[in-house]
Amino acid sequence: MEDSFTVVTSDSAENEVPVFILSFRQRDEVAAAAASGGWRVIAARRADGLDQRFLASGAAVAVLDVRGAMSEGLAAAKLLGPTVEQHGAAMLILISQSDTVHMRHFHDAGATHFLSSPMSSAAMAHAIRSAFRHAERLAGWGRDGGGATEPLGWRFDPEVGAPQLTPALANLLGLSEAPGARAMLRRLEAPDRLLLRAALRRLGGKDGGSTAFAHDLPGVGRVVQHLQQDRETGRLDVLVEALGVAPDASSAVRDLLTGARDGPSARRWIDRRLDEGARVAVVLIGMTRFDTVNTAYGREVGDELLRAVSKRVSEVSREALGASAIVARIAGSEFLVATDESSGARLEQGVVRLEEALGRPFVVSGTIAPIGARLATATGEPGDSAAAMLRRASEALLGREVRADPAGPPVEQLAHELHRALERGEIGVRYQPQVAIASGQIVGVEALARWNHPELGEIGAEALFAAAERAGLEAALSDNIQKRALSGAARWPSLLSRLRLSINVTAADVGRAGFADSLLGRIDASGFPRSRLTVEITETGIMADLTEAAGLLAELRAAGCRVAIDDFGTGYSSLAYLKALPLDYLKIDKRLSHDITGSPRDRIVVRGVIDMARSLGLSVVAEGVETEAQLDLLAKEGCQYYQGYLCSEPLDVPALTRRVHA
Repeated sequence: MEDSFTVVTSDSAENEVPVFILSFRQRDEVAAAAASGGWRVIAARRADGLDQRFLASGAAVAVLDVRGAMSEGLAAAKLLGPTVEQHGAAMLILISQSDTVHMRHFHDAGATHFLSSPMSSAAMAHAIRSAFRHAERLAGWGRDGGGATEPLGWRFDPEVGAPQLTPALANLLGLSEAPGARAMLRRLEAPDRLLLRAALRRLGGKDGGSTAFAHDLPGVGRVVQHLQQDRETGRLDVLVEALGVAPDASSAVRDLLTGARDGPSARRWIDRRLDEGARVAVVLIGMTRFDTVNTAYGREVGDELLRAVSKRVSEVSREALGASAIVARIAGSEFLVATDESSGARLEQGVVRLEEALGRPFVVSGTIAPIGARLATATGEPGDSAAAMLRRASEALLGREVRADPAGPPVEQLAHELHRALERGEIGVRYQPQVAIASGQIVGVEALARWNHPELGEIGAEALFAAAERAGLEAALSDNIQKRALSGAARWPSLLSRLRLSINVTAADVGRAGFADSLLGRIDASGFPRSRLTVEITETGIMADLTEAAGLLAELRAAGCRVAIDDFGTGYSSLAYLKALPLDYLKIDKRLSHDITGSPRDRIVVRGVIDMARSLGLSVVAEGVETEAQLDLLAKEGCQYYQGYLCSEPLDVPALTRRVHA
């Protein structure tokens, strides 16, 4: 019989959250990868009583390594699937590349995540983290008051002669050391001792091997003890499943930090309204960059930020979705809004309002916190449950996380490979045209990074810089792209000789000592004229250090370059700092370009931005223009330039030459 309490730990483990791993072919690298990621691994190699053993383990994620064991793996997935869905957990399937055609069968059985060979330890660890985040969203597992607990259980080995308890059970019973067998029995009430003896007799019978019995355990409530015995060694392994007492479904338990409902309370509310026939809709909100703020400014600022987010979500959701809408903090920096009053149109408008509200800055403890949000929705269907709705919303939210492409690898994997990609010259540049609205002529281009990945194809700038930030390679990546853009533009054919070139400077560049001198040296070394170069810096990059940014831009402008503020409208849009900075262009973010065809109020906002820029003597470039209607309204409001897919996607030099010629 395999050891249900095999524990693999890492000296650097931070969260000590259990993960349950079933491996049919005894692959220790799976457990090692999980342990290296900070998980406490509970390993098993037999599927007997799998659903109950998984529950008793306290794990949020079940990892099934089915490589070389497809039939056993699928049977285990079917056994575990209902438990995973009912309890809002996650099931990660590790599968051979040759067997990926069978993934749909595992999905039908209840699998939530997949990873196929070849798989690195880093990819495996990330897959487990992604699965755990999924479980956090569905059922609030985790350290912030979630459902993951240390496993409760004990073991009796005849060779040892005394019971061995898991740490969680020992702590629960107030024991500093394992008791003897008689002491263990005395902790049970007389009727429960009879139940235990009966269970042991059943194990000794011809149908033995495994059995269970239920009783009350002080400090825990109702529990089920799942017993398994190895016939050869006589060793007894017991998992204790805490059933507990279900709280009142109408109660609204509050999260102590934010005052919002907690996750279990929200799920009970959803289930109750669904049972009553209400049409329920949920909005799942994942705050981005919260961990960065928490690390940079400390736990106290992070807590205050969460309270501010909760307050803003509550105010906007009740105004946009109705007074009956509830707000819950379900895991870490993730929130849930649920309502039973919203039509499809009202829900859509509510999501827009929430996105706008969470896109505005948060000021906490005198600090401007640059965070954002991703939102996903789900609406109730016949026979639905809270767990099913949250699973759909979680899957939609996962699809919106920053990746190299919709089906591509996670940022962590890209970060792991980025250094080698820079050395091999896999990072290149494409040029997106900038068009004068009055004449329709291409007058400049913006250089945009592209990673020509040997396996994954082309990867865009957003995922590329996210990977660089994770790997600590922002400066190296920025230098590489600037060099390639400048050297490439210096060799343009004569047809492109009058185009302006825009290159991007990151927030990390702003804080680098001597960056202006090194950039000017790079420009001159390339042979590209300073007079045709525009240096773009994002609004959030400026706010990272306004004094440093102002000095850098002034130095570059004095040296003959032009300067643009990029993505204006996504951050703080302060007129005070806009007036103080030495700027030539203001590039309004693509959201504003899209908003101009929205409501009259949206158009007024865009008009105000354009009027403000022009009153300060700045030329205006609209980004992300995709339709003739957007372009027409931007022109009427006084915008001079645009870039976006209405003209062209980012191009290589031959394609750019053909486009300019046309």
